Amino acid sequence: MTRKEIDTPHGPARVELHCAEEGVAGLLLGHGAGGGVEAPDLVAVTRAAQQAGVHVALVEQPYLVAGRKAPAPAKQLDTAWLAVADDLSRTWFDGMPLVFGGRSSGARVACRTAATGQAVAVLCLAFPEHPPGRPEKTRQEELDAVTVPTLVVQGERDPFGRPEPGPHHEIVVVAGDHSLKADLAAVARATAEWLQRVLRPLAA
Repeated sequence: MTRKEIDTPHGPARVELHCAEEGVAGLLLGHGAGGGVEAPDLVAVTRAAQQAGVHVALVEQPYLVAGRKAPAPAKQLDTAWLAVADDLSRTWFDGMPLVFGGRSSGARVACRTAATGQAVAVLCLAFPEHPPGRPEKTRQEELDAVTVPTLVVQGERDPFGRPEPGPHHEIVVVAGDHSLKADLAAVARATAEWLQRVLRPLAA
């Protein structure tokens, strides 16, 4: 595992690189609003991706690196994320297809930046479809705007709701709530199978 800091317009971001033996792509994973890259589902997905032949970069947003608990506004999160993706595409992942992903807030960032960052696919862990108890405040449009293959892994009892499937995204429902901790094996399995499926044509 290698760590580095990457300058962004909103301060330095921190990245942890976890290499696969023979990587065919790079997966960038962002954290949720209230947690870091040590979240159990992110750890499980990192291992699964490595075994599927995908390098993983766990990305800590600048506000977290700076020690702030409150997340930055969406535009700042997106700008910082794209700065990190641009750096990694020229260094660690030079010439490789990039998959954007993350849990909760990080999944929203991945969706919003996928087109600009030229991601070939998007992985959403516990996509927060709406604030708890506020189904009218839907964020479905962020998911629907993504035009590359997208996987959403959602807990069956997630208080943040469950997104609707669409032409470019599929939903896998697993046991548990927003943390996805109840069945990490199912989360890892779904991710590995999907990564191999969507990246196989690119590796041919």
